[in-house]
Amino acid sequence: MEQEKTMGQQLQEELLIGRKNIGIAQEEPFLQAAQAFCGPYKDFLDRCKTEREAVTRIVELAQQAGYRLFDPHAAYAPGDKVYRNNRGKALLLCTFGRRPLAEGVRIMASHIDSPRLDLKPSPLYEEAELALFKTHYYGGIKKYQWGAIPLALHGVVCKKDGTTVTVALGEDPQDPVLCVTDLLPHLAQEQMQRPLKEGLRGEELNLLVGSYPFKDDKASELVKLNILRLLREKYGMVEADFLSAELTAVPAFRARDLGLDRSMIGAYGHDDRVCAYTSLMAELEGTGEGYTTVTVFADKEETGSNGNTGLDSDYLRFFIEDLAALEGLPGRAVLSRSTCLSADVNAAFDPTFGDTLEKRNCAYLNYGVVVTQYTGAGGKSGTSQASAEFMAQVRGMLDGAGVPWQTGELGRVDLGGGGTVAKYVAALDVDVVDVGVPVLSMHAPFEVVAKNDVYATYLAFKAFVEA
Repeated sequence: MEQEKTMGQQLQEELLIGRKNIGIAQEEPFLQAAQAFCGPYKDFLDRCKTEREAVTRIVELAQQAGYRLFDPHAAYAPGDKVYRNNRGKALLLCTFGRRPLAEGVRIMASHIDSPRLDLKPSPLYEEAELALFKTHYYGGIKKYQWGAIPLALHGVVCKKDGTTVTVALGEDPQDPVLCVTDLLPHLAQEQMQRPLKEGLRGEELNLLVGSYPFKDDKASELVKLNILRLLREKYGMVEADFLSAELTAVPAFRARDLGLDRSMIGAYGHDDRVCAYTSLMAELEGTGEGYTTVTVFADKEETGSNGNTGLDSDYLRFFIEDLAALEGLPGRAVLSRSTCLSADVNAAFDPTFGDTLEKRNCAYLNYGVVVTQYTGAGGKSGTSQASAEFMAQVRGMLDGAGVPWQTGELGRVDLGGGGTVAKYVAALDVDVVDVGVPVLSMHAPFEVVAKNDVYATYLAFKAFVEA
């Protein structure tokens, strides 16, 4: 017989937030659905290690779901699905809704770039009869984490004749891999006296790519020459083609279940492809019964969202203006009534480094999607803080759909901080809040998320699309 609740217990239920671990709060069907959802997500991670590869894969999935290239002069009906590809490195998907555009659109905006090692414009050199690539790291990384791990080479080489060659070397088990070498501890006494951030310096992140010399008694730099011979055989390129190439080194390992209970996923690129994938699935399933949805997959977030494929440019605004013109409206009339979930990750509490976060206001694994009202650093520098009114709207939406959710900040107030694409969408006069997955070891070559949180994030975007 169930005991009657005390007045205090009743008040606790009515007044306290009372978040619970999803493993306790949710029934078995939810947990099984989370496991099933994350299988294809791992495949997405393995296929999409650069923003170009992510765009290619998303376009494939979108076309299978009936999306077609957007034509600003065509007529569209509710349920029609279109996309606009921005230079193969950023993408917009749209499902037309029954509600008029004058009531605004629902925007989900993630980014599909991740920290990595980019090859310099003239990368290949030989020293001590070894061939190496010079790199320039991209995004915020701990440089020492990129030493002595297997790396794959991805990207494109664009030649003077207009042809483009796609490179993806190191993913197949039969492929060779590359690596950044590090000192053996026996000789690292001086290196180990450096500050941790200089354990490996930027100019020491050199990729070892070869050691066999080309057999010729009269030529010079024979190991470099042999590497160029192999590159010409495989990709038809010469050294000058590096000048018009985008080649990057990324971790060569695959996404894996993590933990004896298989409750987590360890992989490269959760930040932010986990939000790209979950928002993509919600977008693909949209029926157009409500608002028009616009789902953005942006480039360059890790370096400040600059450039013509980053969200600090106008391609999202231009797309909304093209949509608005279909109904004879100015773009600002649509944007000012629109709302956006900035789909980006947040830091999860790590008990090994627990003093870096404020425990009452941080995110935890297995507590659901994280709603981050503001980001920024110190005194909220560089943030886009969601209004109380919009936070209330999002709360009601998530609770109404039964989505497990929590709130979070990115570290202690005076310790660090970070930013997302939210402020660039907010600059268009759109109500925005950050929503995403909590991550351990963020920006490392091997990041960790909980499957339950990934699924909860998908449910949050689904609720947003259907609301």
